[in-house]
Amino acid sequence: MGDFDQEWRQWRSGAGDEQVHMRLNGTGAPAGPLAPGGSGTFGSTPAEKTAAANAIENELEDKTKTSTDHADEATNTAVKGFDGWDTATGLKKVGETWDKQVAVLMGRLGSEKIALRGATGLFVRNDIGLGDQFRPIGQSKLHGV
Repeated sequence: MGDFDQEWRQWRSGAGDEQVHMRLNGTGAPAGPLAPGGSGTFGSTPAEKTAAANAIENELEDKTKTSTDHADEATNTAVKGFDGWDTATGLKKVGETWDKQVAVLMGRLGSEKIALRGATGLFVRNDIGLGDQFRPIGQSKLHGV
């Protein structure tokens, strides 16, 4: 009998070790919020969303801008040093490409920050709306009879 068949029988009987389980399904455990051993929660709390949005605003955006300014200064200095050479033209092109990529990154960071801040409100409004829809179901016409 092949190794796979033996491992499969061990796994099915529960006698196999964790490594057998990992080799059979490739990961060791199913992924997702309801996976065994997981926290059982799907999303983050409003406070965690706010903290993430603040980290984007106060750390990532600021540090990205500072790094970009530093890189632009260094590139401009190098361009001046290679004035008249093809290298200067190449550095200018690299600088332009860099600036475009940074603009895309900053836009993405801004979008993620806005989405994080807006998600909490959307979830709360959704919960209130669903509660309003189910409230009539809980009010029986036989109440008080």
